[in-house]
Amino acid sequence: MAKGVKAAVIGGVFAVMVGGAGYGAYNIMSALNGGGATGAGGASVRSGPLSGDEVEETTAKFFTAWEKGDTARAASYTNNDAAAQAVLKSFSEDAHITGVRITPGDGKGATVPFNVSAKVSYGGKSKPLAYRSELKVVRGITSGRALVDWQPTVIHPQLKKDDTLVTDQAANPPIEALDRDGTVLTKEKYPSLGPILDTLRGRYGDKAGGRPGIELAIRHADDSPDTSLLTLTKGRPGKLETTLSASVQAAAEKAVKKYTDSSVVALQPSTGEVLAVANHRNDAFNAAFEGKVAPGSTMKIITAAMLIDNGVTTMNGPAPCPNTATWQGQTFKNLKGLEPDESADATLAAGFMRSCNSAFIKLVDEEPLTDASLKDEAELRFGLRGGNWKTGISSFDGRVPASTGPDRAANAIGQGQVQMNPLTMASVTATAMTGEFRQPYLISPQLDGRPLATAEGLRASTAAQLKQMMRLTATAPKGTAVNIMSGLGGDIGAKTGSAEVDGKATSDSWFTGFRDDVAAAAMTQQGGHGGDAAGPIVAAVLRASG
Repeated sequence: MAKGVKAAVIGGVFAVMVGGAGYGAYNIMSALNGGGATGAGGASVRSGPLSGDEVEETTAKFFTAWEKGDTARAASYTNNDAAAQAVLKSFSEDAHITGVRITPGDGKGATVPFNVSAKVSYGGKSKPLAYRSELKVVRGITSGRALVDWQPTVIHPQLKKDDTLVTDQAANPPIEALDRDGTVLTKEKYPSLGPILDTLRGRYGDKAGGRPGIELAIRHADDSPDTSLLTLTKGRPGKLETTLSASVQAAAEKAVKKYTDSSVVALQPSTGEVLAVANHRNDAFNAAFEGKVAPGSTMKIITAAMLIDNGVTTMNGPAPCPNTATWQGQTFKNLKGLEPDESADATLAAGFMRSCNSAFIKLVDEEPLTDASLKDEAELRFGLRGGNWKTGISSFDGRVPASTGPDRAANAIGQGQVQMNPLTMASVTATAMTGEFRQPYLISPQLDGRPLATAEGLRASTAAQLKQMMRLTATAPKGTAVNIMSGLGGDIGAKTGSAEVDGKATSDSWFTGFRDDVAAAAMTQQGGHGGDAAGPIVAAVLRASG
């Protein structure tokens, strides 16, 4: 958006107003605690739960004042008049929104949903605007009045603290994002791509050859790209090629919708090109690329590589699987129901495909392993250095610190201090498949000349063993991923995982897998073992890649 427009700040604004009477003649404390005075002559204020009449009366007064453009009066019905008045004023003056009509819906208790219809007029152009939001009525702490609990989302559901609403020439030309075969990708058809397309426009709009138009947009306080809400005058979009596949993206979008707080990434191991990225969340956070959570037993891919590269064992070497394993005073358990195996047949491959925690814990103290061995393996072989991937959008490329004490063992099974996301685990799987690390990206580096991260990659023998263990996990009778990967043709492999999270009754579900030249990884906070929730997401994506 052009920067010449006066933009009021949304959120925690404080103002000390002096002078004559009227709305807005409140001191800071009253603004924070409920607006006006406590009552004539020091009378006691109301307390206790709000009545239905109080909620209805307050929302009616607030809506009426908002519709009339009486920003001071509307703000006086909130519990932060200064902040509310600044936003309401910018709503009409900077965003040029007029003709506001508000229709309340059926509320639940003190929460009232409502529909807003209005029009945006600027530069001789007008267009209708309609959206849905909600508010909550609370009792003022000092006044006892029923007041609208002020949040920027009251005015628009996508507003956050210190954001602004502005109508003007767009800061960047629009883009027409294309998949790898030239199919147009829109946020309407692929909802998960909405925030990503906004980011791509902000980063590459001026490189794609377009011309900006006039738009109503949210200018974010954190300097992230504007979120366009309404186009008054179309610009000329520039064409931006991505590495995404429309068919794989469609499958990813459909798969994540079945599980709350879920994310998935698919990529092409032979190139590092991202084929799909999808999230199902209540916010716009791209957890698939930027998440920082424990990956559970999917981490055993890297741990197994560390054990093999350091000569501790091989896929067919011994790795006993007792019920528990103790490391420096902390006892680690296996998944409930996992049958122990300390026989001569208890190999690393068996422990890997059955996801036996104790088999890995008992090996992490073997010579020549040190506190830094897992970190070195992750960085040097898998390219997980924690900050140098340049994918085309914001991303987090993993954290595997050198840890002492119990965390050294916990890190080995994807707990402790290890942090990953579906992007990094899909990349780990790709490196295990090919032996080479190729940094994932969804915009070609040739567009802007950015350097891609590099790493040594795996020894050929290590990669071959990792890939075979993943194959066994997906195809052998005792493999934890057999049921999920059943029916998929081609060369397939997988690794399941579950990650315990403090304060949660159930574990996060993780799953990563490959099919021919596609690797995919998913996680969901809905909970369960890897095959319970994340597994079906990955299987659906791999199936679509065929």
